[in-house]
Amino acid sequence: MSSTDPRVTVLSGGGGGAKLAHGMARAVVDLTVVVNTADDAVVYGLSVSPDLDTVMYTLAGLANRETGWGVGGDTFTTLDAMTRLGEDTWFRIGDQDLATNVVRTARLRAGARLSEVTGQLAAALGVRASLLPMTDDRVATVVDTDVGRLGFQEYFVGRRHQDEVRGIVLDGVEEARPAPGVLEALTAADVVVVGPSNPFVSIGPILAVPGVRDALAGTSARRVGVSPIVGGRALKGPAAAMLTTLGHETSALGVARLYTGLLDLYVIDEQDRHLAAEIEALGLPVTVLSTVMDDPDDRERLARELLDAARG
Repeated sequence: MSSTDPRVTVLSGGGGGAKLAHGMARAVVDLTVVVNTADDAVVYGLSVSPDLDTVMYTLAGLANRETGWGVGGDTFTTLDAMTRLGEDTWFRIGDQDLATNVVRTARLRAGARLSEVTGQLAAALGVRASLLPMTDDRVATVVDTDVGRLGFQEYFVGRRHQDEVRGIVLDGVEEARPAPGVLEALTAADVVVVGPSNPFVSIGPILAVPGVRDALAGTSARRVGVSPIVGGRALKGPAAAMLTTLGHETSALGVARLYTGLLDLYVIDEQDRHLAAEIEALGLPVTVLSTVMDDPDDRERLARELLDAARG
């Protein structure tokens, strides 16, 4: 591994993964972020990629830090007009965010691949890192709940992830292919970071794309995972609830068990130091750091500490 400029690949959903990717972008030059697209949806006739956009806006310094999605300071004039026209505007998209989705949709309909469009959008917003969707093919997360099977956005946004998840299906994943550059990003990296994103609906879909899990298992890169669970809770989102209802321990240890055989090092928060010995009993070395990222400086600090731990 280069001591000055390692090649780093981050696997990410939105939220915590996006924050860590931002910190890594401040710490290294050669960064690739592979992002979950199984929560993509067609909303108001537009192709919406929530995790891709969250990562893109975060890397561009445009993200709404209060909500964790969308563009900071965005307005909702278009959505308000749609409401007056009788549209059910349950999925909130701001005006600037809407522009991203309009441009994406037009270019996809013109025949471009999602990976091509993503690169164009990211470059237009000044993102230096290489931003890759996990696949150019359609993969859709659907969740089984006590009220029936729900599309992911209906479960997550429409019903505010209040339903207990009994199972997860990744529709179309068996036929999907990794987007151009994804496998190379794993095999050519010095460090691969599995970000602190939901292991079931953010990281899980990426690893389920044929070839990706094998590339991660076989890479010579140092593979570092960061727990999305801190003190038995998810800082945001339904990861903790999913661990419980899907039959796993709701802790950093429970997540570590899901990644057995895929990581060389696992990072847990200081609040979970007491779990280190049990995680290491799985054959997975542990580093204890402060993993809560309150601001951009926290993100960069964690990124640099992760790289130092990986070198060690």
